[in-house]
Amino acid sequence: MLLLGGASRRFGAPKALARLDGETLAERAWRVLGEVCDERLAVGKARDELSLPFRVLDDATPVRAPMAGVVAGLRAASNELCVFLPVDCPRVSGQTLLRLAAEAADAAVPQTGPLPGAYRRGALPTLERSLAREEYSLRDALRSLEVAVVELDPAELVNVNTQAELRAVAAFHADAALEDTAP
Repeated sequence: MLLLGGASRRFGAPKALARLDGETLAERAWRVLGEVCDERLAVGKARDELSLPFRVLDDATPVRAPMAGVVAGLRAASNELCVFLPVDCPRVSGQTLLRLAAEAADAAVPQTGPLPGAYRRGALPTLERSLAREEYSLRDALRSLEVAVVELDPAELVNVNTQAELRAVAAFHADAALEDTAP
């Protein structure tokens, strides 16, 4: 599941459409999900009218919170276990998503928090109750579930919230590409 619903206030423009290494962050995340998932859904706000090469499932809530996207994604999924990748985590690999999925009890999350993460459909009633009570913190809702915390490489969990953070990720990618071509 690709989560697209953020407001991008600090970024200043829709993060999903920001470019990194010749592709948008949304296309990049969609590609990574396609490497490891047999079902891909993008969840966000239809009213954002993002120009993307795939359909966006509206999360059907007025709130902009990852909780809304996770609930909508679990409701729509045909699989028992779903991995969720926020559009603003461009360094997360397919292998990391598989690792989260392999560790999931009700859910599996990295040491940094609830996303990216793997969630089972069995967690849906708890998450729906939190959403209905307007308690939007995934971290708080996870306290009621059996959750595996998976230690992941912090460099892979970089979150892009500003243009400067995107430039830093782009510079890292450029440096890594130079190292790959060095004799």
